[in-house]
Amino acid sequence: MHTTGFIPQLNLDLIQTLAMAGLIFLTGVMLNKKIPFFEGLNIPSAVLGGLVFAAVNLFLHDRVLNIKVNTSMQPLCMMLFFTSIGTNASVGLLKKGGKQVVLFLVLSSIFCVLQNLVGIGVATLFGVPKLFGVMAGSVTLVGGPATGLAFAPLFEQMGLRGAETIAVTAATFGIVLGGLLGGPSATFLIDKFRLATNTKKNVPAVATNREATDELLRVDISNEHSAFTMSLVNIGIIMGMGSAVSFFIARSGITLPAYIGAMIVGAVYRNINDKKNWTVLDQKTIDFSGGIALNIFLTVALMDLRLWELFHLALPLSGILLTQLLVVILFALGLTFVVMGKDYEAAVMSGGFIGFMLGTVANAMAVMKTIADKYGAAPRAFLVVPLVGGFFIDYINALVITLFANFLK
Repeated sequence: MHTTGFIPQLNLDLIQTLAMAGLIFLTGVMLNKKIPFFEGLNIPSAVLGGLVFAAVNLFLHDRVLNIKVNTSMQPLCMMLFFTSIGTNASVGLLKKGGKQVVLFLVLSSIFCVLQNLVGIGVATLFGVPKLFGVMAGSVTLVGGPATGLAFAPLFEQMGLRGAETIAVTAATFGIVLGGLLGGPSATFLIDKFRLATNTKKNVPAVATNREATDELLRVDISNEHSAFTMSLVNIGIIMGMGSAVSFFIARSGITLPAYIGAMIVGAVYRNINDKKNWTVLDQKTIDFSGGIALNIFLTVALMDLRLWELFHLALPLSGILLTQLLVVILFALGLTFVVMGKDYEAAVMSGGFIGFMLGTVANAMAVMKTIADKYGAAPRAFLVVPLVGGFFIDYINALVITLFANFLK
Protein backbone atom coordinates (compact mmCIF):
# COMPACT_ATOMS: atom_id res chain seq x y z
CA MET A 1 0.00 0.00 0.00
CA HIS A 2 1.19 3.52 -0.73
CA THR A 3 -0.31 7.00 -0.61
CA THR A 4 -1.35 8.94 -3.70
CA GLY A 5 -1.68 12.54 -2.56
CA PHE A 6 -3.67 12.28 0.66
CA ILE A 7 -5.51 9.10 -0.36
CA PRO A 8 -3.82 5.74 0.37
CA GLN A 9 -3.76 3.25 -2.52
CA LEU A 10 -3.93 -0.53 -2.13
CA ASN A 11 -2.26 -2.42 -4.99
CA LEU A 12 -3.30 -6.09 -5.10
CA ASP A 13 -1.03 -8.56 -6.90
CA LEU A 14 -2.36 -11.53 -8.92
CA ILE A 15 -2.72 -13.94 -5.97
CA GLN A 16 -4.29 -11.29 -3.74
CA THR A 17 -6.70 -10.33 -6.52
CA LEU A 18 -7.79 -13.96 -6.96
CA ALA A 19 -8.23 -14.32 -3.19
CA MET A 20 -10.35 -11.17 -3.05
CA ALA A 21 -12.33 -12.37 -6.08
CA GLY A 22 -13.09 -15.61 -4.21
CA LEU A 23 -14.46 -13.68 -1.23
CA ILE A 24 -16.55 -11.47 -3.52
CA PHE A 25 -17.97 -14.48 -5.37
CA LEU A 26 -18.89 -16.14 -2.05
CA THR A 27 -20.61 -12.90 -1.03
CA GLY A 28 -22.75 -13.13 -4.15
CA VAL A 29 -23.57 -16.78 -3.45
CA MET A 30 -24.60 -15.91 0.11
CA LEU A 31 -26.80 -13.01 -1.02
CA ASN A 32 -28.54 -15.21 -3.59
CA LYS A 33 -29.20 -17.87 -0.96
CA LYS A 34 -30.32 -15.53 1.82
CA ILE A 35 -32.41 -13.06 -0.19
CA PRO A 36 -35.20 -14.68 -2.28
CA PHE A 37 -35.63 -11.54 -4.40
CA PHE A 38 -32.11 -11.87 -5.81
CA GLU A 39 -32.45 -15.61 -6.30
CA GLY A 40 -35.68 -15.12 -8.24
CA LEU A 41 -34.00 -12.69 -10.63
CA ASN A 42 -31.27 -15.20 -11.53
CA ILE A 43 -28.48 -12.64 -11.16
CA PRO A 44 -25.16 -14.55 -11.37
CA SER A 45 -23.36 -14.68 -8.03
CA ALA A 46 -20.23 -13.21 -9.60
CA VAL A 47 -22.22 -10.21 -10.84
CA LEU A 48 -24.14 -9.72 -7.59
CA GLY A 49 -21.04 -9.91 -5.39
CA GLY A 50 -19.04 -7.82 -7.84
CA LEU A 51 -21.67 -5.08 -7.86
CA VAL A 52 -21.60 -4.94 -4.06
CA PHE A 53 -17.82 -4.53 -4.19
CA ALA A 54 -18.11 -1.90 -6.94
CA ALA A 55 -20.57 0.09 -4.80
CA VAL A 56 -18.24 -0.08 -1.79
CA ASN A 57 -15.31 0.88 -4.01
CA LEU A 58 -17.31 3.87 -5.31
CA PHE A 59 -17.77 5.09 -1.74
CA LEU A 60 -14.09 4.58 -0.87
CA HIS A 61 -12.60 6.01 -4.06
CA ASP A 62 -10.80 9.35 -3.58
CA ARG A 63 -12.28 9.54 -0.07
CA VAL A 64 -10.81 6.76 2.06
CA LEU A 65 -8.90 4.28 -0.12
CA ASN A 66 -8.14 3.69 -3.80
CA ILE A 67 -7.93 0.01 -4.77
CA LYS A 68 -6.02 -1.25 -7.82
CA VAL A 69 -6.42 -4.91 -8.82
CA ASN A 70 -4.31 -7.15 -11.05
CA THR A 71 -6.34 -8.08 -14.13
CA SER A 72 -3.66 -10.07 -15.96
CA MET A 73 -5.66 -13.33 -15.76
CA GLN A 74 -8.68 -11.84 -17.55
CA PRO A 75 -7.59 -12.49 -21.17
CA LEU A 76 -7.02 -16.19 -20.45
CA CYS A 77 -10.34 -16.57 -18.62
CA MET A 78 -12.19 -14.71 -21.36
CA MET A 79 -10.57 -16.86 -24.06
CA LEU A 80 -11.42 -20.10 -22.23
CA PHE A 81 -15.07 -19.15 -21.68
CA PHE A 82 -15.74 -18.09 -25.25
CA THR A 83 -13.92 -21.14 -26.58
CA SER A 84 -16.45 -23.24 -24.67
CA ILE A 85 -19.20 -21.24 -26.40
CA GLY A 86 -17.63 -21.98 -29.77
CA THR A 87 -17.54 -25.73 -29.19
CA ASN A 88 -21.27 -25.66 -28.44
CA ALA A 89 -22.03 -24.60 -32.03
CA SER A 90 -22.85 -28.09 -33.25
CA VAL A 91 -24.58 -28.45 -36.61
CA GLY A 92 -25.94 -31.81 -35.46
CA LEU A 93 -27.49 -30.19 -32.40
CA LEU A 94 -29.09 -27.52 -34.55
CA LYS A 95 -30.59 -30.15 -36.86
CA LYS A 96 -31.83 -32.16 -33.90
CA GLY A 97 -33.84 -29.18 -32.71
CA GLY A 98 -35.66 -29.06 -36.02
CA LYS A 99 -37.41 -26.24 -37.82
CA GLN A 100 -38.54 -24.51 -34.63
CA VAL A 101 -34.95 -24.06 -33.44
CA VAL A 102 -33.95 -22.61 -36.82
CA LEU A 103 -36.91 -20.19 -36.78
CA PHE A 104 -36.22 -19.08 -33.23
CA LEU A 105 -32.52 -18.61 -34.04
CA VAL A 106 -33.38 -16.50 -37.10
CA LEU A 107 -35.69 -14.31 -35.01
CA SER A 108 -33.05 -13.94 -32.32
CA SER A 109 -30.35 -13.09 -34.86
CA ILE A 110 -32.57 -10.44 -36.46
CA PHE A 111 -33.22 -8.96 -33.04
CA CYS A 112 -29.48 -8.77 -32.30
CA VAL A 113 -29.16 -6.46 -35.29
CA LEU A 114 -32.32 -4.54 -34.34
CA GLN A 115 -31.08 -3.94 -30.79
CA ASN A 116 -27.90 -2.35 -32.10
CA LEU A 117 -29.78 -0.20 -34.59
CA VAL A 118 -32.12 0.99 -31.83
CA GLY A 119 -29.16 1.72 -29.57
CA ILE A 120 -27.37 3.68 -32.27
CA GLY A 121 -30.53 5.64 -33.09
CA VAL A 122 -31.23 6.71 -29.50
CA ALA A 123 -27.53 7.42 -28.86
CA THR A 124 -27.54 9.76 -31.88
CA LEU A 125 -30.57 11.61 -30.47
CA PHE A 126 -28.69 12.19 -27.21
CA GLY A 127 -25.54 13.24 -29.01
CA VAL A 128 -23.35 10.44 -27.59
CA PRO A 129 -21.08 8.08 -29.61
CA LYS A 130 -22.79 5.41 -31.72
CA LEU A 131 -20.59 2.81 -30.00
CA PHE A 132 -22.41 3.74 -26.80
CA GLY A 133 -25.63 2.56 -28.43
CA VAL A 134 -24.08 -0.73 -29.53
CA MET A 135 -22.71 -1.34 -26.02
CA ALA A 136 -26.23 -0.76 -24.65
CA GLY A 137 -27.57 -3.00 -27.41
CA SER A 138 -26.88 -6.64 -28.18
CA VAL A 139 -23.41 -6.49 -26.58
CA THR A 140 -24.86 -6.40 -23.08
CA LEU A 141 -28.56 -7.23 -23.42
CA VAL A 142 -28.30 -10.37 -25.56
CA GLY A 143 -24.70 -10.99 -24.56
CA GLY A 144 -25.02 -10.31 -20.85
CA PRO A 145 -22.23 -9.09 -18.56
CA ALA A 146 -19.63 -11.55 -19.91
CA THR A 147 -19.89 -10.39 -23.52
CA GLY A 148 -20.16 -6.76 -22.45
CA LEU A 149 -16.99 -6.90 -20.38
CA ALA A 150 -15.19 -8.92 -23.06
CA PHE A 151 -15.87 -6.25 -25.69
CA ALA A 152 -15.29 -3.30 -23.32
CA PRO A 153 -11.50 -3.04 -23.91
CA LEU A 154 -12.05 -3.02 -27.67
CA PHE A 155 -14.71 -0.30 -27.38
CA GLU A 156 -12.42 1.70 -25.06
CA GLN A 157 -9.68 1.54 -27.73
CA MET A 158 -12.20 2.79 -30.27
CA GLY A 159 -12.97 5.82 -28.11
CA LEU A 160 -15.87 4.85 -25.83
CA ARG A 161 -14.84 6.08 -22.40
CA GLY A 162 -16.18 4.09 -19.44
CA ALA A 163 -17.12 1.09 -21.59
CA GLU A 164 -16.81 -1.42 -18.73
CA THR A 165 -19.09 0.61 -16.49
CA ILE A 166 -21.66 1.03 -19.27
CA ALA A 167 -21.49 -2.72 -19.96
CA VAL A 168 -22.18 -3.81 -16.39
CA THR A 169 -24.92 -1.23 -15.83
CA ALA A 170 -26.76 -2.17 -19.04
CA ALA A 171 -26.35 -5.92 -18.46
CA THR A 172 -27.63 -5.69 -14.89
CA PHE A 173 -30.62 -3.63 -16.03
CA GLY A 174 -31.39 -6.29 -18.63
CA ILE A 175 -31.11 -9.21 -16.22
CA VAL A 176 -33.43 -7.59 -13.68
CA LEU A 177 -36.06 -6.40 -16.18
CA GLY A 178 -35.88 -9.57 -18.26
CA GLY A 179 -36.64 -11.65 -15.20
CA LEU A 180 -39.45 -9.38 -14.09
CA LEU A 181 -41.25 -8.81 -17.41
CA GLY A 182 -40.90 -12.09 -19.29
CA GLY A 183 -43.54 -13.88 -17.20
CA PRO A 184 -46.20 -11.13 -17.30
CA SER A 185 -45.73 -10.78 -21.08
CA ALA A 186 -46.29 -14.50 -21.67
CA THR A 187 -49.26 -14.45 -19.31
CA PHE A 188 -50.78 -11.56 -21.28
CA LEU A 189 -50.64 -13.63 -24.48
CA ILE A 190 -52.04 -16.74 -22.80
CA ASP A 191 -54.96 -14.85 -21.29
CA LYS A 192 -55.68 -12.67 -24.34
CA PHE A 193 -55.88 -15.60 -26.75
CA ARG A 194 -57.21 -18.11 -24.16
CA LEU A 195 -54.33 -20.48 -24.81
CA ALA A 196 -54.29 -22.24 -21.44
CA THR A 197 -57.42 -24.35 -22.04
CA ASN A 198 -56.65 -28.01 -21.32
CA THR A 199 -52.87 -27.50 -21.54
CA LYS A 200 -52.31 -29.53 -18.39
CA LYS A 201 -54.36 -32.39 -19.80
CA ASN A 202 -53.08 -32.49 -23.35
CA VAL A 203 -49.38 -31.72 -23.01
CA PRO A 204 -47.13 -34.46 -21.61
CA ALA A 205 -45.18 -33.61 -18.52
CA VAL A 206 -41.51 -32.75 -19.04
CA ALA A 207 -38.69 -31.58 -16.84
CA THR A 208 -38.94 -27.81 -16.79
CA ASN A 209 -35.68 -27.30 -14.98
CA ARG A 210 -32.82 -27.50 -17.40
CA GLU A 211 -30.44 -28.63 -14.70
CA ALA A 212 -32.69 -31.54 -13.78
CA THR A 213 -32.02 -33.19 -17.13
CA ASP A 214 -28.27 -32.58 -17.15
CA GLU A 215 -26.01 -35.48 -16.34
CA LEU A 216 -23.42 -35.17 -13.62
CA LEU A 217 -19.86 -34.42 -14.68
CA ARG A 218 -17.78 -37.50 -13.93
CA VAL A 219 -14.00 -37.16 -13.58
CA ASP A 220 -11.77 -40.22 -13.95
CA ILE A 221 -8.61 -39.56 -11.94
CA SER A 222 -7.12 -43.01 -12.44
CA ASN A 223 -5.50 -42.35 -15.82
CA GLU A 224 -3.91 -39.44 -17.62
CA HIS A 225 -5.96 -39.79 -20.80
CA SER A 226 -9.41 -39.55 -19.23
CA ALA A 227 -12.19 -37.71 -21.06
CA PHE A 228 -11.80 -34.81 -18.61
CA THR A 229 -8.06 -34.46 -19.25
CA MET A 230 -8.26 -34.95 -23.01
CA SER A 231 -11.05 -32.37 -23.30
CA LEU A 232 -9.01 -29.77 -21.44
CA VAL A 233 -5.97 -30.54 -23.60
CA ASN A 234 -8.09 -30.08 -26.73
CA ILE A 235 -9.41 -26.79 -25.40
CA GLY A 236 -5.82 -25.58 -25.00
CA ILE A 237 -5.09 -26.58 -28.60
CA ILE A 238 -8.24 -24.80 -29.83
CA MET A 239 -7.31 -21.64 -27.93
CA GLY A 240 -3.82 -21.66 -29.44
CA MET A 241 -5.11 -22.17 -32.97
CA GLY A 242 -7.77 -19.54 -32.36
CA SER A 243 -5.21 -16.95 -31.28
CA ALA A 244 -3.35 -17.54 -34.56
CA VAL A 245 -6.60 -17.09 -36.53
CA SER A 246 -7.34 -13.86 -34.65
CA PHE A 247 -3.83 -12.60 -35.38
CA PHE A 248 -4.17 -13.11 -39.14
CA ILE A 249 -7.68 -11.63 -39.19
CA ALA A 250 -6.40 -8.56 -37.32
CA ARG A 251 -3.55 -8.25 -39.83
CA SER A 252 -6.17 -7.89 -42.54
CA GLY A 253 -7.46 -4.72 -40.86
CA ILE A 254 -10.62 -6.17 -39.30
CA THR A 255 -11.21 -5.09 -35.69
CA LEU A 256 -12.37 -7.85 -33.38
CA PRO A 257 -11.84 -9.10 -29.81
CA ALA A 258 -9.13 -11.71 -29.31
CA TYR A 259 -11.51 -14.55 -28.54
CA ILE A 260 -13.37 -14.55 -31.89
CA GLY A 261 -10.71 -16.73 -33.50
CA ALA A 262 -11.04 -19.31 -30.72
CA MET A 263 -14.83 -19.35 -31.14
CA ILE A 264 -14.48 -19.98 -34.86
CA VAL A 265 -11.86 -22.70 -34.42
CA GLY A 266 -13.92 -24.24 -31.60
CA ALA A 267 -16.99 -24.55 -33.82
CA VAL A 268 -15.02 -26.04 -36.74
CA TYR A 269 -13.08 -28.38 -34.44
CA ARG A 270 -16.28 -29.60 -32.77
CA ASN A 271 -18.17 -30.26 -36.01
CA ILE A 272 -15.27 -32.05 -37.70
CA ASN A 273 -14.82 -34.16 -34.57
CA ASP A 274 -18.55 -34.98 -34.52
CA LYS A 275 -18.09 -36.57 -37.96
CA LYS A 276 -14.59 -38.05 -37.69
CA ASN A 277 -14.51 -38.80 -33.94
CA TRP A 278 -10.74 -38.23 -33.92
CA THR A 279 -10.45 -37.20 -30.28
CA VAL A 280 -12.37 -36.77 -27.03
CA LEU A 281 -14.43 -33.60 -26.60
CA ASP A 282 -16.65 -33.91 -23.55
CA GLN A 283 -18.89 -30.84 -23.69
CA LYS A 284 -19.77 -31.09 -19.99
CA THR A 285 -16.08 -30.82 -19.12
CA ILE A 286 -15.62 -27.90 -21.49
CA ASP A 287 -18.68 -26.09 -20.13
CA PHE A 288 -17.49 -26.76 -16.57
CA SER A 289 -14.07 -25.20 -17.22
CA GLY A 290 -15.67 -22.34 -19.15
CA GLY A 291 -18.02 -21.67 -16.24
CA ILE A 292 -15.14 -21.41 -13.77
CA ALA A 293 -13.29 -19.07 -16.13
CA LEU A 294 -16.43 -16.94 -16.55
CA ASN A 295 -16.89 -16.49 -12.80
CA ILE A 296 -13.27 -15.43 -12.35
CA PHE A 297 -13.45 -13.11 -15.35
CA LEU A 298 -16.69 -11.43 -14.23
CA THR A 299 -15.66 -11.03 -10.61
CA VAL A 300 -12.26 -9.49 -11.40
CA ALA A 301 -13.79 -7.24 -14.07
CA LEU A 302 -16.33 -5.92 -11.59
CA MET A 303 -13.60 -5.40 -8.99
CA ASP A 304 -11.98 -3.09 -11.55
CA LEU A 305 -15.26 -1.30 -12.31
CA ARG A 306 -15.13 2.49 -12.10
CA LEU A 307 -18.70 3.60 -11.41
CA TRP A 308 -17.64 7.22 -11.01
CA GLU A 309 -17.14 7.35 -14.78
CA LEU A 310 -20.88 6.80 -15.43
CA PHE A 311 -22.46 9.87 -13.87
CA HIS A 312 -22.32 12.04 -16.99
CA LEU A 313 -23.88 9.24 -19.10
CA ALA A 314 -26.83 8.40 -16.86
CA LEU A 315 -29.48 10.21 -18.95
CA PRO A 316 -28.59 8.78 -22.41
CA LEU A 317 -28.09 5.30 -20.96
CA SER A 318 -31.52 5.42 -19.31
CA GLY A 319 -33.10 6.58 -22.58
CA ILE A 320 -31.48 3.78 -24.60
CA LEU A 321 -32.34 1.03 -22.11
CA LEU A 322 -35.97 2.07 -21.70
CA THR A 323 -36.36 2.14 -25.48
CA GLN A 324 -34.75 -1.30 -25.74
CA LEU A 325 -37.19 -2.60 -23.15
CA LEU A 326 -40.19 -1.37 -25.15
CA VAL A 327 -38.83 -2.77 -28.44
CA VAL A 328 -38.12 -6.28 -27.08
CA ILE A 329 -41.61 -6.56 -25.57
CA LEU A 330 -43.29 -5.45 -28.82
CA PHE A 331 -41.10 -7.82 -30.86
CA ALA A 332 -41.82 -10.78 -28.56
CA LEU A 333 -45.58 -10.16 -28.32
CA GLY A 334 -45.83 -9.58 -32.04
CA LEU A 335 -43.37 -11.23 -34.40
CA THR A 336 -41.98 -13.94 -32.10
CA PHE A 337 -45.42 -15.11 -30.98
CA VAL A 338 -46.78 -15.17 -34.54
CA VAL A 339 -43.79 -16.86 -36.21
CA MET A 340 -43.51 -19.53 -33.53
CA GLY A 341 -47.11 -20.64 -34.04
CA LYS A 342 -49.53 -18.37 -32.10
CA ASP A 343 -50.23 -21.21 -29.65
CA TYR A 344 -49.56 -21.85 -25.97
CA GLU A 345 -45.97 -22.97 -26.59
CA ALA A 346 -45.36 -19.87 -28.72
CA ALA A 347 -46.52 -17.71 -25.80
CA VAL A 348 -44.13 -19.50 -23.43
CA MET A 349 -41.28 -19.06 -25.93
CA SER A 350 -42.13 -15.36 -26.23
CA GLY A 351 -41.69 -14.98 -22.48
CA GLY A 352 -38.39 -16.85 -22.69
CA PHE A 353 -37.36 -14.63 -25.61
CA ILE A 354 -37.72 -11.54 -23.41
CA GLY A 355 -35.81 -13.30 -20.65
CA PHE A 356 -32.63 -13.99 -22.62
CA MET A 357 -32.83 -11.08 -25.06
CA LEU A 358 -32.62 -8.75 -22.07
CA GLY A 359 -30.65 -10.93 -19.71
CA THR A 360 -29.46 -14.53 -19.68
CA VAL A 361 -30.81 -17.96 -20.59
CA ALA A 362 -31.20 -18.55 -16.84
CA ASN A 363 -33.78 -15.74 -16.84
CA ALA A 364 -35.55 -17.36 -19.77
CA MET A 365 -35.67 -20.77 -18.08
CA ALA A 366 -36.96 -19.27 -14.83
CA VAL A 367 -39.66 -17.33 -16.69
CA MET A 368 -40.81 -20.39 -18.64
CA LYS A 369 -40.74 -22.65 -15.58
CA THR A 370 -43.05 -20.23 -13.75
CA ILE A 371 -45.47 -20.23 -16.68
CA ALA A 372 -45.34 -24.01 -17.09
CA ASP A 373 -45.94 -24.57 -13.38
CA LYS A 374 -49.09 -22.45 -13.58
CA TYR A 375 -50.57 -23.37 -16.99
CA GLY A 376 -49.02 -26.69 -17.97
CA ALA A 377 -45.89 -28.17 -19.55
CA ALA A 378 -44.39 -26.74 -22.75
CA PRO A 379 -41.89 -29.36 -23.99
CA ARG A 380 -41.22 -27.65 -27.34
CA ALA A 381 -40.39 -24.36 -25.63
CA PHE A 382 -38.00 -26.07 -23.22
CA LEU A 383 -36.15 -27.62 -26.16
CA VAL A 384 -36.00 -24.57 -28.43
CA VAL A 385 -35.16 -21.73 -26.03
CA PRO A 386 -32.18 -23.34 -24.22
CA LEU A 387 -30.63 -24.47 -27.52
CA VAL A 388 -30.83 -20.99 -29.03
CA GLY A 389 -30.37 -18.85 -25.91
CA GLY A 390 -27.75 -21.05 -24.29
CA PHE A 391 -25.64 -21.99 -27.29
CA PHE A 392 -26.18 -20.58 -30.76
CA ILE A 393 -27.12 -16.96 -30.11
CA ASP A 394 -23.85 -16.16 -28.32
CA TYR A 395 -21.96 -17.25 -31.41
CA ILE A 396 -24.17 -15.21 -33.77
CA ASN A 397 -24.16 -12.19 -31.48
CA ALA A 398 -20.36 -12.06 -31.33
CA LEU A 399 -20.23 -11.93 -35.12
CA VAL A 400 -22.97 -9.25 -35.26
CA ILE A 401 -21.13 -7.08 -32.72
CA THR A 402 -17.87 -7.46 -34.62
CA LEU A 403 -19.55 -6.31 -37.84
CA PHE A 404 -21.06 -3.25 -36.14
CA ALA A 405 -17.75 -2.38 -34.46
CA ASN A 406 -15.89 -2.51 -37.77
CA PHE A 407 -18.60 -0.50 -39.52
CA LEU A 408 -18.44 2.26 -36.89
CA LYS A 409 -14.67 2.46 -36.38
